[in-house]
Amino acid sequence: MYVVGINGVKYIKQNLNKLNDKKVIVFATGVSPFREEAISEVKNKNFTSEEQKHIQFFYLRGGFDYNKLKTFDKVLMTLLKWKIKWKIKRKKELTPDERGMLASYDQSVNFTRKKNIDEIIAYVNS
Repeated sequence: MYVVGINGVKYIKQNLNKLNDKKVIVFATGVSPFREEAISEVKNKNFTSEEQKHIQFFYLRGGFDYNKLKTFDKVLMTLLKWKIKWKIKRKKELTPDERGMLASYDQSVNFTRKKNIDEIIAYVNS
């Protein structure tokens, strides 16, 4: 996942008509915690309501290692860091997500868990 866009989703959307008789699964990974409103935003940004009828979407929490980012992504993430720090300078309270994001610049985080794919496996087997 890149911001709220899903990398590679264009290919699936272009070929969705060929997959009518198949279970279509799209999953995305990101560092953000699972929140239903955020997941809805991702689904609605990437798929029309008609496409959502044929696609089962899953979100899996991943990790973040600033040091492994490509240069362009480092620039984007540095801008986000400055935006969060600007809130501190203006004496605005940070959300738990913002505090966690700031901490992850200094130390990588990994929220991946093998059990997180259980829901996908259950769907495939159903």
